[in-house]
Amino acid sequence: MSIAEKFAVMEYGPALEDSKEALAWLDHHQGRFGHFINDAWAAPSGGENFDTTDPSTGEKLASIAQGSALDVDAAVQAARAAFPKWQALTPHVRARYLYALARQIQKHARRLAVLETMDNGKPIRESRDLDIPLVARHFYYHAGWAQLLQQEFSDYSACGVVGQIIPWNFPLLMLAWKIAPALATGNTVVLKPAEFTPLTALAFAEICHDIKLPAGVVNIVTGDGSTGEALVKHPDVDKIAFTGSTEVGRAIRAATAKTHKKLSLELGGKSPFIVFEDADLDSAVEGLVDGIWLNQGQVCCAGSRLLMQESIAEPLLAKIRARMSTLRSGPPLDKAIDMGAIVARVQLDRIQRLVDQGVAEGATCWQPPFEMPARGLYFPPTLLSDVHPTSIVAQQEIFGPVLAAMTFRTPSEAVELANNTSYGLAACVWSESINVALHVAAQIKAGVVWVNSTNMFDAACGFGGYRESGYGREGGKEGLLEYLEPTWFKNAPALPTAKPGAVEPSGGERDSSASGPDIDRTVKLYIGGKQARPDSGYSMEVRGQRGELLGEASLGNRKDIRNAVEAARKAAGWPKSTAHNRAQVLYYMAENLSQRRHEVVNRLATVAGEKQAAAELNASIERIFSYAAWADKFDGAVHSPPVRNIAMAMHEPLGTVGIICPNEAPLLGFVSLVMPVIAAGNTAIVVPSETYPLIAGDLYQLFDSSDLPGGAVNIVTGDHSQLLKTLAEHDDVDAIWCFADAASASAAKSFSTGNLKQVFTNEGRIIDWYDLKQGEGRWFLRHATQVKNVWVPYGE
Repeated sequence: MSIAEKFAVMEYGPALEDSKEALAWLDHHQGRFGHFINDAWAAPSGGENFDTTDPSTGEKLASIAQGSALDVDAAVQAARAAFPKWQALTPHVRARYLYALARQIQKHARRLAVLETMDNGKPIRESRDLDIPLVARHFYYHAGWAQLLQQEFSDYSACGVVGQIIPWNFPLLMLAWKIAPALATGNTVVLKPAEFTPLTALAFAEICHDIKLPAGVVNIVTGDGSTGEALVKHPDVDKIAFTGSTEVGRAIRAATAKTHKKLSLELGGKSPFIVFEDADLDSAVEGLVDGIWLNQGQVCCAGSRLLMQESIAEPLLAKIRARMSTLRSGPPLDKAIDMGAIVARVQLDRIQRLVDQGVAEGATCWQPPFEMPARGLYFPPTLLSDVHPTSIVAQQEIFGPVLAAMTFRTPSEAVELANNTSYGLAACVWSESINVALHVAAQIKAGVVWVNSTNMFDAACGFGGYRESGYGREGGKEGLLEYLEPTWFKNAPALPTAKPGAVEPSGGERDSSASGPDIDRTVKLYIGGKQARPDSGYSMEVRGQRGELLGEASLGNRKDIRNAVEAARKAAGWPKSTAHNRAQVLYYMAENLSQRRHEVVNRLATVAGEKQAAAELNASIERIFSYAAWADKFDGAVHSPPVRNIAMAMHEPLGTVGIICPNEAPLLGFVSLVMPVIAAGNTAIVVPSETYPLIAGDLYQLFDSSDLPGGAVNIVTGDHSQLLKTLAEHDDVDAIWCFADAASASAAKSFSTGNLKQVFTNEGRIIDWYDLKQGEGRWFLRHATQVKNVWVPYGE
């Protein structure tokens, strides 16, 4: 028998990682853990505990404290008390603490890896070779940002006390993703680890104590969903950062809508794994192994939808089945194991239920013919072929080792299938043609796209999703900004609560006995580049400073918003235009507004006074010029992670943005919000100031004369509260910008909970629209874009 033949038939013996240090650590704590609050271990206030178990054996590992609202309150109070002292440290001192955390994580890497595998069930090779090195990398990277904070973010301040809730699939890595940037930016933290996997978070708490991190800077409170709920609802928490399911993300959005808490959500995914006919199929199969069977498929960005070009579908599926047959599932501490155990019985049952439902809907199920361990929670690698794009297994996140396979014929069909879910977290594109790969990558609605690779991560490269995969980013400069706010904005006073009087509709015949001059000015809606009568047939009176009747503005309704959204979606040429061309259109707008200076000022003066009207006009011209200048300069970046890849961080438009304009500056407020949105390549549906909606008439004449494509900007006048609700609930509106009172800001967040669209508001605070620091610039442009990281390998 040849060596090759012997290699093919030889038996694998066990290669178990030594668990001695991890077990000794558990014994040192007598298998029982309290909360870590204010640099000390604290027993649960309610005296309740729960067990954490090894999913590969079912054996108990430790007894864990069940956190109550009182425990959360104690942790938040400790974090609040620590915040001024942590803030008072120099950036260099904070950097040294993060550096010390990184060093200790490296020092205890083997124990942490074993502990993670025992608690989570993932193979030791993944914990040891992927997770823990990345944990250390995040603390090293963010130690650098801590050092540079004052130089690079001099106009920003920490949010304050940050509540963080992490999942069970990458327990320590998710902790690092959240705690490292929070500490680097000067925040203090209360973190709740997942109920199933709390041990490495508690080990990290001990490391914080060992390096003498100031008391209260990091607090760990363990428990189930009720503990997380108490943290989300605590009134003294300034920001919530959550990673987990989309359903829980919606609940958190709803719970925080009426508060000023900053919120970032990294939620579920149903990521496409696209293979073109010119791809290296063997490499694609190996990428697929990492894409769907890493961590037993319990990965938010798992490549769970295989999209194959029709011509190579059968040979590719044959290669996949052959490779699946070589995967080894078993005790996760065995270094020769590819797949470990599912984290919990409830998750195992969910996976089986969804597979059964997929088969009932017509999918063909194939699993390799090998026996699974009789003890523990295991599920075999599973291939579902002949899957219909609307099947539950193609639409819902399974969070298990299940691959749903479909075919396509053309690149455009591949893009359509890839975007055919409510998610948008990640994607993979496999093709030997870099032109095809990048062309497709640019069209996929996902926050991360890997070209001829999969599951590449680095602390310098942002990670996060579009649509119902959440918003905000983890890692990179964009992830750091999630824990910072403009200093002026944090300190801005609240707007007065008084609003304009109720909108009274008028229609049909006018009362000839009404006081004031004859009305000769009625402003229509502006939809698709054309003036349009409102669906209601009604209009609203607009009065000047002395109560005189200035004219009427159309009273828009739900159907008008629907028409405006349809027009915005049809204006596809605007997002596809070059940044240079968009800049030219904006320059032209500024030029045309300048030529109409006197007539616009005279009309605006009737409601704002001559002084304010002139100031708004001048500032508006300058603001349009500013965003014309920014249009081709707000670029992304190219990252060089410590692997043979480049990661291109591309600024992409959000899509269609609904905008509620401020009342206090009818012209300048409109310009200050609409210009960054369209400069970035978005389309807009704008509800102008209720104080003076007649400004719409001047603006649509401006757009008509400035070569702006029809539908790029649509204007619907009317009642803010009614139109805001319609915009927020519309599934084809990608983001809401609402700059009004606090009640409107809360409403924008509440009404859009169902579709989790991005919301940018002034939180009911006063903005000085004339101040360049407050009224224009990067803060607005960042909210008008989202970052997509496209990873491209190089070398042999």
